[in-house]
Amino acid sequence: MTRDLPALAETIAGRDVDGYLIDADWEDPTQLYLSGFTGPDPFLTLYADGGVHLLVSGLEYARAKRESRADTVRRHAEYDFQYGGRERRLDMYADFLADVGVESVLMPDRAPVGTADGLRDRGITVAVDHEDAVASLRAVKSDDEVNRIRTAQRATESAMAAAESLLSEATVEDGTLVHGGDVLTSERVREEIEVTLLRHGCASEETIVAGGAHAADPHDRGSGPLSAGDAIVIDVFPRDTDTKYFADMTRTFVVGEPGDALRERYDLTVSALEAAIDAVEPGATGEDVHVAACEVYEDAGYPTLRSDPDTDTGYIHSTGHGVGLAVHEPPRLSMGAGELEPGNVVTIEPGLYDPDVGGIRVEDLVVVTTDGCEVITDYPKRFVIE
Repeated sequence: MTRDLPALAETIAGRDVDGYLIDADWEDPTQLYLSGFTGPDPFLTLYADGGVHLLVSGLEYARAKRESRADTVRRHAEYDFQYGGRERRLDMYADFLADVGVESVLMPDRAPVGTADGLRDRGITVAVDHEDAVASLRAVKSDDEVNRIRTAQRATESAMAAAESLLSEATVEDGTLVHGGDVLTSERVREEIEVTLLRHGCASEETIVAGGAHAADPHDRGSGPLSAGDAIVIDVFPRDTDTKYFADMTRTFVVGEPGDALRERYDLTVSALEAAIDAVEPGATGEDVHVAACEVYEDAGYPTLRSDPDTDTGYIHSTGHGVGLAVHEPPRLSMGAGELEPGNVVTIEPGLYDPDVGGIRVEDLVVVTTDGCEVITDYPKRFVIE
């Protein structure tokens, strides 16, 4: 049932410890990746001697045995623990490790300090994994994982189509978009996106629908009425509620006629996107991909963080990031980023930002293949909605 994780076994051996221990709930992607279990309360996952071992509450025991990928599942009752205090819980953790034959563990650097210290007090050697070994494993997706991301991406595209439909049906009154007799707001478009995602088995809580000056801040979710002639950045990054894998896509729209500055910036951003995608291949670095996007902007006279680290306008973020059980995970597409390899799934999302003009961002999702990359996103790039 266990994943084949020779790289993690090598890390454990290289650190001269017996196993890799996680104390977290399933929202921690490392926990979910190793355990394959979605228990809502924190539980222990131990990887040791090529096997995965779980310690869960009695409430989750039957489901963990049925649904997790663990080789063994133990429950609190086996250690005569139900609702004891902190010290008794730590005693149980130490006893669990002893039962598996583990005297030393490696834990992620974001692991609970109390757990690490408590285990040390009980004679367990605890080392810290500052390199995040499991995140590196997660960065290379299997075919099954890529297909899970594809499924989430198809839902994302349906949600984007619903948003674009609202914009296309809107009328303009005194420069403001109106739909069904009501002012069309960021909140209304976001609601349509999130309802559509739910209907397609996905959920998102941080969808961005940002128009005008809001769009000039890359992570502003947007609020209030939307206006004709303004760039409207829509960034949708939902999680599939079944598989727990994410997707990510951004489009920028204008209802009506955009000014020359917006149109130029949009065309440049699509060119930057295409240049970055062309640079994606095994052995290329994340820096290579980022530089390809930067050069398009720099050649046109726009600042980037590469050309001007102090700029707060222009291209003010990296070109992309990995997507999987987390919406932001390795590998990075930025200065100093390392080599790409087949199975990496990354966003390509260049953009230009200026509060006096607005914001533009266009984002596709790609998977690195043995001879280049494949664009997973299947949605048109339409800027102007007449």
